[in-house]
Amino acid sequence: MNDRFKGLKIGFAMTGSFCSFEKVFTQAKLLVDEGAHLIPIMSEHAASISTRFGTASENVKRLAEICGSEVITSIADAEPIGPKDMTDIMVVAPCTSNTADKLALSITDTTATMAVKSHLRSGKPVLLALASNDSLLGSAANLGTLLNRKNYYFVPMLQDDLVKKPASLVAEFTMLPDAIEAAMNGIQLRPIIYHPTE
Repeated sequence: MNDRFKGLKIGFAMTGSFCSFEKVFTQAKLLVDEGAHLIPIMSEHAASISTRFGTASENVKRLAEICGSEVITSIADAEPIGPKDMTDIMVVAPCTSNTADKLALSITDTTATMAVKSHLRSGKPVLLALASNDSLLGSAANLGTLLNRKNYYFVPMLQDDLVKKPASLVAEFTMLPDAIEAAMNGIQLRPIIYHPTE
């Protein structure tokens, strides 16, 4: 345990890429262990859908236990994040293409998008950890928009299955702490899209 992120207030929003939840929970615990204060947030779908990767109640409970506070699961509860200066950085992990597309178009109709919008009012960084099967299809244009928009940063990602899912991009979640540190310094980690060397 160290104090790498001591005192850093991180909004930690999870959206519905359920197969990524285990990796995300691991990183959330690591951030807490390194001194960060996490404000837990879940989109409506992330908080209410049960899958083979865990029941909704189990997932909400687990995030709350890691962060040590009740999970924000409604637009109304997410709205005060900016006005109350609750966060230094907003992390969306995992971030579905559905959520990324809405952010690119400034659509605020979920807990996660409201959390980001509220946080952005002060011009603070937003870090997206993408996990989506269609990132390089219909969502590619919106991904390009966010890559060129001020205050948005990405956890480096890879094409996780070139043969079966050629349009899929998934964040390298183990790089989340480094990406947070970089984003807090106004830096985008690169390469943004890469392939690990054998």
